[in-house]
Amino acid sequence: MSAVNDSLVIARRNLIRMTRIPEMVLFGLVQPVMFVVLFTYVFGGSMKIGDSTDPDVYKNFLMAGIFAQTVTFATAGAGAGIADDMHKGLIDRFRSLPMARGAVLTGRTLADLVQTAVTMVVLAVVALLVGWRAGSAGSTNVGKVLAAFGLLLLLGYAFTWIGAVIGLSVRTPEAATSGGLIWLFPVTFLSNAFVDSSKMTPWLRHIAEWNPFSATVQACRRLFGDPGVSPSHAWPMEHPVWASFLYSIAIIAVFRTLAVRKYRSAAG
Repeated sequence: MSAVNDSLVIARRNLIRMTRIPEMVLFGLVQPVMFVVLFTYVFGGSMKIGDSTDPDVYKNFLMAGIFAQTVTFATAGAGAGIADDMHKGLIDRFRSLPMARGAVLTGRTLADLVQTAVTMVVLAVVALLVGWRAGSAGSTNVGKVLAAFGLLLLLGYAFTWIGAVIGLSVRTPEAATSGGLIWLFPVTFLSNAFVDSSKMTPWLRHIAEWNPFSATVQACRRLFGDPGVSPSHAWPMEHPVWASFLYSIAIIAVFRTLAVRKYRSAAG
């Protein structure tokens, strides 16, 4: 319970800091909104989903991918924030306090999760404004929609631990931002987020189908009732909800362990 309380105190500290620097939140909202508008109106009429090139079909296909991309791109901010704390010597101050060592990282990732949740709410409103509707290609309900957003936030939380490892491994916040983004582009684009994976070449399709990011996108499309759920014999695509959950838990277990070890080494 002491470690939990320490984590919540650090999370509160980071949330207060975010409210005092509103441009951090504002810039975090602008990027996903730009992706929604650009992909919807620039690529909407040229993408073929199933047998349809209807822009409205692609619009509903796209949103699960945009949601997933948004939560994973929070990784860069998490890494930069931790690197900034290290660079400013804040870790030394925390080390002088009677608190759990892992609480600093847990509190930081929890604060980033709250910011991601706020971003998701705004993005969902924008998606509704441009015409996205859950259940456009299948049955759904409120419970399934909430479950989809829960999987998205779990994936985002898992990826913030990857960001934490990166932030603890570099010397400057700028390096953490670059390191946090450079690997995200192949992860998000070598997936089923923006194109139908069934139309990829075989070797590329296998990579996309076993990508943890793709599992969450596929799960959200099923839960939202969106179009573009391509048939596949890959286990993550046949059981995307379970695959998404298990992938995220595995990422948290591995990278939280690595992050805490790196933090103790840096603060030791």
